[in-house]
Amino acid sequence: MRVARFYAPGDLRLEDADEPRPARDEVKIRVRQCSTCGTDVKIFNHGHHHLVPPRVIGHEIAGEIVHVGDEVSGWSIGDRVQVIAAVPCGTCPDCTGGRMTICPNQTSVGYHYDGGFAEFLVVPRQVLAVDGLNRIPDGVTFAEASVAEPLACVYNGQELAGVGEGDDVVVVGAGPIGCLHVRLARARGARRVFLVELNRDRLDMAAAVVQPDAAVCGSDVDAVDEVRKLTDGRGADVVITAAASGQAQEEALQMVARSGRISFFGGLPKDRPTITLDSNLVHYRELTIVGANGSSPAHNKKALQLIGSGQVPVHDLITHRLRLDDLHEAIRLVASGQAIKVTIEP
Repeated sequence: MRVARFYAPGDLRLEDADEPRPARDEVKIRVRQCSTCGTDVKIFNHGHHHLVPPRVIGHEIAGEIVHVGDEVSGWSIGDRVQVIAAVPCGTCPDCTGGRMTICPNQTSVGYHYDGGFAEFLVVPRQVLAVDGLNRIPDGVTFAEASVAEPLACVYNGQELAGVGEGDDVVVVGAGPIGCLHVRLARARGARRVFLVELNRDRLDMAAAVVQPDAAVCGSDVDAVDEVRKLTDGRGADVVITAAASGQAQEEALQMVARSGRISFFGGLPKDRPTITLDSNLVHYRELTIVGANGSSPAHNKKALQLIGSGQVPVHDLITHRLRLDDLHEAIRLVASGQAIKVTIEP
């Protein structure tokens, strides 16, 4: 079979490999779609401290079961499935307390286990142990199902930030995650959703698809002033920073209304992880700042339901569909911002 195996930063090789052999307590799937994301770009350029090469990467995975181990129940050959990426241990105090996203023992598909940029994938026993293999609803394509993983992360972030009925929401960052935030905020009953982005071309591409109530280009206008104008000086109820930008996080405090909520959704570069935060704004305006780290198996199930019900459409976010041999081009497209979502069919 063909695989994309990471060896070192800049060294991602398309190779022939033997098909993986599942154990008795594992499942094997034929990968039908594996979507790319900014994390794949980061791995390609810099590697990852959890990834020991050589490793098949790719973690937004959908496919169909071709083998079920003798000790596995509840699954059949031919079942269409989506695989979680972040794998909690399921037994630590955080997991048993319902906080699987912050499991200190978390492992990941595409990092600790071979991922989805391959024709076949063994679903590790650790995934099955936490109910991390999910049925794809009828009517949902494999490509759409592969977007469930990032949508699950977005769902977690909006749950933590309490996005709900009547909110004015600002999403900073017009990449695929930002687009999903716009769509989900609407599904959760937001009154208005504003999209903020520095890159004009990226903003125009995203806005044409997700149609926010206003699209604000931060390189053309003062985004803070623009948000205040849009909200009659009050500020937004929720600001979500879906960008790896310290400036965006600092400006979020200037955009948010009194008693508002801020989601630091996008992590910052490891060499620049700090910001200047006016804590008096938090204190006197009674602001809430929350983080958001990945998703749980339950979030993945909810994401598939949202896609299947049509509440959060994702088919039109997939702007490029490529084959595995074109993976380097897919990574280039993601890195350049010329695509919203790129899916790979092995």
